[in-house]
Amino acid sequence: MGPNGIVYILTTRKNATLYTGVTRNLKRRIAEHKLHLNMGFTTLYNADKLVYYEIHDRLVDGIRREKQLKKWRREWKEKLISDFNPEWKDLTEEIGLTDEYIQSVKEAYETGQYVAGNPRIEVREKGEGK
Repeated sequence: MGPNGIVYILTTRKNATLYTGVTRNLKRRIAEHKLHLNMGFTTLYNADKLVYYEIHDRLVDGIRREKQLKKWRREWKEKLISDFNPEWKDLTEEIGLTDEYIQSVKEAYETGQYVAGNPRIEVREKGEGK
């Protein structure tokens, strides 16, 4: 069983806006953000660059941490990110998110086989187990 609560921070290409979220499946969730499947803050500001994440064993701990970070001042979040990712590079490759995986999420969504944000739906890369 994988992690139950992953807190993450997204930003825009110019690091202008920060978004904090929590998920059970970081790879799938970041693919959803990159595809703009959920209309909301990240779509409005085009925040899809993953610059920070932390893994918690329990979802409740991840949710608690997400709420804590959302109350933080921007400068505190910037320091947290800089300590973790000094160059503020996009960490999508580090978490194994590929263009092929993003395309598979898009295809599943377009064919109605996938509902954005549904943790019970798992999209697999081509060649990955059944």
